[in-house]
Amino acid sequence: MTSKELQEEEIEALLSIYETDVAFKQINPTTYQYKYGEDDASKSFLVEICWTPEYPNEAPQINLDTFYNRNLIGSVKEKIQEVLREEAQQWLGCGMTYTLFECLKERLDELTASQPENIHATVDIADEVEKLEVAPKATAKKEHLTKAQKRRQWERTDHKGERPRGWNWVDIIRHLSQTGGKSQDNPQS
Repeated sequence: MTSKELQEEEIEALLSIYETDVAFKQINPTTYQYKYGEDDASKSFLVEICWTPEYPNEAPQINLDTFYNRNLIGSVKEKIQEVLREEAQQWLGCGMTYTLFECLKERLDELTASQPENIHATVDIADEVEKLEVAPKATAKKEHLTKAQKRRQWERTDHKGERPRGWNWVDIIRHLSQTGGKSQDNPQS
């Protein structure tokens, strides 16, 4: 069988196996995602498997760089990818997407053991430390106005500090008298 035929068979199998599973998502005919753990839990992550044109005769691409995985620490991501690469090498020539997803289900606790429970607190503390380490920005100097400038500015605005309605309107009559209107004598213009 060709790679294309094997892929079509695997698509059919995956859709029938995972049709009621909300953690599974088909992005397109060659890209599949599976979410592990409870939504937004610190040990929850999303694996994306993308088939190459030669899949299943070569290993699929494994992506953990999704926004959902923003709180997953680097060492855990590397460990997950390493396990998936090893498993994929064993199944070359066969449809392996289901096997890869199930392999992670079985080893979920082992793979996320080094992931901190409350990653949000860790990230917040790191952000606070970075904010403290950044040098305070120089404050912009205020423009100093003379009394006359302040008075003119005050006269141009209302009690709320806003300019009155129509302050930038053009006086049509004055404008036309300066530029000249359309000549009645010359019908060509």
